[in-house]
Amino acid sequence: MFRLVRNLGFFHSGISKFSVEERLQLVRTMHSLIKNQAYVDGKWTDSREKKTFDVINPANLKIIGNVPDMDVKDVEKAIDAAYDAFHSQEWQNKTAKDRSNLLKKWFTLLEANKAEIAEIMTSESGKPLAESFGEITYGNSFIEWFAEEARRIYGEVVPSPVASKSITHTKHPIGVAGLITPWNFPHAMITRKAGAALAAGCTVVIKPAEDTPLTALALCKLADEVGFPPGVINVITSSRSNAAPIGELLCKSPKVAGISFTGSTEVGKLLYRQCADGVKRIGLELGGNAPFIVFKSANIDHAVAGALASKFRNCGQTCISANRFLIQDDVCEEFIGKLINQMKCLSIGDGACSCTKIGPLINEAQLKKVKGMVEDAKQKGAKIVHGGRHMKDIGELFFEPTIITDIKPDMKLYTDEVFGPIVSIIPFKSEEQALKIANGTQRGLAGYFFTQDLNQAFRVRNKLEVGMVGINEGLISSTEAAFGGIKESGVGREGSSHGIEEYVYIKYSCFGNLN
Repeated sequence: MFRLVRNLGFFHSGISKFSVEERLQLVRTMHSLIKNQAYVDGKWTDSREKKTFDVINPANLKIIGNVPDMDVKDVEKAIDAAYDAFHSQEWQNKTAKDRSNLLKKWFTLLEANKAEIAEIMTSESGKPLAESFGEITYGNSFIEWFAEEARRIYGEVVPSPVASKSITHTKHPIGVAGLITPWNFPHAMITRKAGAALAAGCTVVIKPAEDTPLTALALCKLADEVGFPPGVINVITSSRSNAAPIGELLCKSPKVAGISFTGSTEVGKLLYRQCADGVKRIGLELGGNAPFIVFKSANIDHAVAGALASKFRNCGQTCISANRFLIQDDVCEEFIGKLINQMKCLSIGDGACSCTKIGPLINEAQLKKVKGMVEDAKQKGAKIVHGGRHMKDIGELFFEPTIITDIKPDMKLYTDEVFGPIVSIIPFKSEEQALKIANGTQRGLAGYFFTQDLNQAFRVRNKLEVGMVGINEGLISSTEAAFGGIKESGVGREGSSHGIEEYVYIKYSCFGNLN
């Protein structure tokens, strides 16, 4: 196997002339990471009812595989397996060094198999291959990071107020963690959660999005090869119709100690309520409505480059994508002109083509949402200055990168997260006005602003009501940085040294009568 994965880079370059489906078929005949079964208690398994659902390539709507359509009975077995594994001697007796070594081995295999994972991810998510490789590098780094952090889960010795007593704080894994992950980053959202949970000593039940289960199963295949004990890692797959009851089960099962969810604010609120009865640990990374502010003091070329990076990655389908472009009057025309020139260079098409910069939207529901928001703005007086077209000539789910001006507060593009390749231009006159608009939402995940005025940079950074700020920068995600929002954009943090805190609790011990 190791000889094969070393040759995958050559294999990938040698089959670039084939379509993504043909490449995946060739990969299947060699060393396939494409699995059509879920993974429970160390075994590849079908659903109890033998039901399946299709996985669709959004670029051409072709079926690229099918996976088990599991229900709550199936997931109960996965929860039982994770619960038993957590309490087993084989996992409980693992030292931090043991867990670290397992994660390091997983990281090594993930790195060796980048090419095939990228092919799988592009085929089911639609994102360009270059972006898939970028996500894999980013996602793998979480496994590497938490392999190191596993050995740094330190406790404390607290000075006692009484001479005969000794006080310690130690950190312990919470137990079974239910991880519910989205389709837009099908690799990194799993590794960011699972890496931390496993490093802490938890076991996991992973529920990937129904649009992108194949990437999750590929990661699990490599974890299986590493030798994690049975039940430590479980991946369950389901169609959209079973997603809600499965989510409720994970939230309400007394055997699940915590939930980590990345997705919409609406679903996050529901899961939050469902976890309340069990007073369950929960981490939520929810929707955003990121402002992108360009002050007259900004370097406009830097601002345009930042806008391209923040807005059009994954066709605008990221939770920290710039959503409302607040441009100071003095530089608004210049910014729009330069942005249009750069957008004309964005090639649109199947992500399997190496020249593609913008892929399709993920599914029909997302296309309908984007089209509806653009149409709503047009009907209320907004002006499309670039793009605006549903690109049926390329494929059913492609939408042209678009710039819209004359945005008003009664438009959906002003108030809602678009999750698509739409730039909504809102001019402003003063710093105070920009901050009022930027903060005038219940979402507070990320925000961006561009200025060459250092005083303004610190002032705006402090007043912007978000959990993450990009200052003269459009790409801010990093393994070492704490990822998360405020307001209705979630609770808790992922990545960084803080990410592991979601999966441990502090135990206070008082040793008495020491004299």
